[in-house]
Amino acid sequence: MTAQPLSVQLDKPKTDAFLSVRDLKVHFPTADGLVKSVDGLSFDVSRGEILGIVGESGSGKSVTSQAILGLHKGTKARISGEIWLDGSELVGASEDDMRALRGDKMAMIFQDPLSSMHPFYRVGDQITEAYRVHNHVSKAAARKRAIEMLDRVGIPNPEKRFSDYPHQFSGGMRQRAMIAMALVCDPKLLIADEPTTALDVTVQAQILDLMKDLQREFNSAIILITHDLGVVAETCNKVVVMYGGQCVETGTVDEIFYQPEMPYAWGLLGSMPRLDRQRQERLQPIAGQPPSLIRVPKGCVFNPRCRFQDKVADNLCVTQRPELLPTGNSPSHSARCHIQPDERRRIWTEEIQPTL
Repeated sequence: MTAQPLSVQLDKPKTDAFLSVRDLKVHFPTADGLVKSVDGLSFDVSRGEILGIVGESGSGKSVTSQAILGLHKGTKARISGEIWLDGSELVGASEDDMRALRGDKMAMIFQDPLSSMHPFYRVGDQITEAYRVHNHVSKAAARKRAIEMLDRVGIPNPEKRFSDYPHQFSGGMRQRAMIAMALVCDPKLLIADEPTTALDVTVQAQILDLMKDLQREFNSAIILITHDLGVVAETCNKVVVMYGGQCVETGTVDEIFYQPEMPYAWGLLGSMPRLDRQRQERLQPIAGQPPSLIRVPKGCVFNPRCRFQDKVADNLCVTQRPELLPTGNSPSHSARCHIQPDERRRIWTEEIQPTL
């Protein structure tokens, strides 16, 4: 049984974004029920822009990136909605079309480079293969290109390291090699899924600086998936906050960090250590556990963990799913919450922000 799009609208959305995701749903049938990993997600990414997608494990971040790359095709996943990449719709695209796009127009840096690179093949050979799939060049020309990319991502002595195997590289070096492989065909969209996980802070900073430098050079659109809000603040232009397979808040970095309007975003910020000020209290984790994506809570998906339900009348938090609506701060800032906007701002200013 293969993944099938449930419905696809072939009229391109009216947006200048390089990547436009509209009402994306990715559901997986299991013996226990339907897993709604992504449930109605929409966002845009323009050329030269870095979008951060944040949220706890199981919120649907990686499933979203895999759907954009078409990696659910050939599985039992049920996919609906639209994914437009530079004018081409991807949900209804064939596997051959997606294979032609992957590595060429879009590429991905995976979370674990050791498991993402083949252990039996030399690093350089894997990069040259990725290049030759999309470019009709000789092996010598592909080798030259691979060495050039290894050098550009900061691998010392690239001609020698070209012939090394993945296990001969350190964690940071393997991540750099993965970036070289992802960028060897100059993709216009780069998806980085936890690219700095398990790396020490010095290497993390080098990897993020490298991604920003290459993004500026190629004017690429980048999606950065991470748990680290510090990385988002340092790197991204816009942010999508995901919870329970849904976008619960989206806006610019400044809006999400300094004017958040959704209790889940408040919780994320409250659990983040700060180095720019002295805290008087311990970090406050978000109470409870993320929801089961098989038995998603009715109403607001965050309601079982939200301590502000008393601010909403008629028990709406547990009976009615809130829409993702503009907050009124700016056209780019939207939140999914039943609390009235003025009350949300009061709570943030008077109750939440002073404790951060």
